[in-house]
Amino acid sequence: MEKPTPHYERPKISPIYENLQPYGVNIFIGGMEGARDLTLLRELGITTVVNCAVNLDLNYVVAPTMPAEDGKAAYGPAAIRYYKIGLVDGDGNPETMMLAGYYLLRGALEQVLPERASYPLRERGNVLINCRGGRSRSVVLTGLLLHELVPDEFPTLDAALDHVRTRRELRPDEWHEAPKPMLVAAARKASDWIDQIGGAQAPAKRLASNG
Repeated sequence: MEKPTPHYERPKISPIYENLQPYGVNIFIGGMEGARDLTLLRELGITTVVNCAVNLDLNYVVAPTMPAEDGKAAYGPAAIRYYKIGLVDGDGNPETMMLAGYYLLRGALEQVLPERASYPLRERGNVLINCRGGRSRSVVLTGLLLHELVPDEFPTLDAALDHVRTRRELRPDEWHEAPKPMLVAAARKASDWIDQIGGAQAPAKRLASNG
């Protein structure tokens, strides 16, 4: 019988990678407590949150245009630019969903909003990638991003995941499930697809992996 994996205290938000190029932003990972802490987000210069968890929703609307009433949800501009890719932390995700998460994350980094009153959050700053605990879904998606965008530093997905685990303060006796093996397998397949889609970038990544 396998022993249960121990769970450790770790920061609500952890710095993962500084000055990610060509965007010039810092990448952070956190769990739900970090993602809901607007004061901490502001202190870290985080203007964008990418939520990886299908079983976690965050309401960043602090000054609703229309408040919640009579069974209707509130809506209005949020305090944070917010994106969501709803992954299951285990089996159940379509095999293309990790690929979709990667391109959603790239979109969050690259999207430029028009200068119109209906798009009030045009500030570009650091990025938080979160899930419920900040130890599985957010870790694997961030590892995939670093492997694809910084192949000279992270020529393999495993190298990127080891970096993310270390910066997130995941202990070695958690690594077998942080992130979950089926999510790592999905990220490997997504990386292969990105090579096929990516054109000029794919050979550069393969060169880094062979160097």
